[in-house]
Amino acid sequence: MSKDNLLPYYAAGKIVKGFGRGSKALGIPTANFPEEVVAQLPEGFNTGIYYGWAALEGKIYKMVMSIGWNPFYQNEKKSMEVHILHKFSNDLHGKELKVVITGFVRPEANFDSVDALIAAINNDIKIADERLDDPKMLEFKSSEFLTNS
Repeated sequence: MSKDNLLPYYAAGKIVKGFGRGSKALGIPTANFPEEVVAQLPEGFNTGIYYGWAALEGKIYKMVMSIGWNPFYQNEKKSMEVHILHKFSNDLHGKELKVVITGFVRPEANFDSVDALIAAINNDIKIADERLDDPKMLEFKSSEFLTNS
């Protein structure tokens, strides 16, 4: 089954503490889903970089998301890390996060340096930001899944 058959994909859960690299090492904070949410991904859901919409504290934001093993860091556990295209000043741990994944950017990749990884993530963010302006993608922003608390 291709990833396109699995999209849109809906997920929800409380934000948990991740590896602490997004904000500190990369300057790109992520909201991480707990292991039980990651375990619910359907068989055949490819790892990689995705985009879509995130609902948090009654607001809906654009997001880009990494699903997988993060080859650069050689993770032993699969993760779902969401970067919301908004600057938050407060700690989000423990808050309920809902996402609808609407599109695919690229497969997971390894990088030669942290700078190369940061450049790729910033490019992923730019792609997600642009693609989510597409009228077909904007329709998902008002989905009942995201708007009902």
